[in-house]
Parts: sequence; C-alpha cells; structure tokens
Amino acid sequence: MATVRLDTSKIRNWDSFHTTCREVFGFPDSYGMNMNAWMDCLTYLHEGDGMSRFHLAPDEKLNIEITDTERFSSRLPETFSVLVHCTAFVNDRYIAAGKPPALSLVFLGPVRLVG
Repeated sequence: MATVRLDTSKIRNWDSFHTTCREVFGFPDSYGMNMNAWMDCLTYLHEGDGMSRFHLAPDEKLNIEITDTERFSSRLPETFSVLVHCTAFVNDRYIAAGKPPALSLVFLGPVRLVG
C-alpha cells in the first residue's frame, strides 16, 4: 500500500496547501494549483499517467496521512473540509469507472469533525 504524508505544519493558506501537495504527491510543474487540478492528478493513479509520483497496482490504495489533524482542521477548516470532500469526489470517480476507491485519508492525531 502506498503512503504519502501531508505535513500540515507547512500549510498556511491555499497557496501553501497546493505547493505542499505538488511536492509530496509529485504533481507536474504544470499543476494548476487548484482543487480541480488536484482531483485530476489523483484520478488515474493506476494508469501511471505521470500526473503524480504514484503508479498504483490494481486494487492498491494511496493512504494520505494528514499530520496534526485536529490543529489543521481548527486552523484551516475550509481547507480541511475541501480536502475531505475532494478526496471523496476522486473516489466517486473510481467507483463510477467500476473500480474500488483509490484514496484513503489517515488522520494522525486526534480530530474533531464539526458540521
């Protein structure tokens, strides 16, 4: 199982979120620095399309470890919420294509989900 760690201490705003994601996921230089591009880069992980550093085997998942989840979700609630929703959206794309979900979020540290 592939794993990537998203160090939330580096994330202060949307720009730093996307910069951090480009680094840890290995998104290409042409990465659009927005959530539509984020979802597109993670939609074809089994095809090895070069949009990330990951090329998953069939039925393999990518675990996305979110460090210091409680502080991150409190400090940047919109970013945290959008990350969760966009991860679900990518998984919905896999399901619609007849494949199992490819992404899982692993919350490191305590987390308190609100509304």
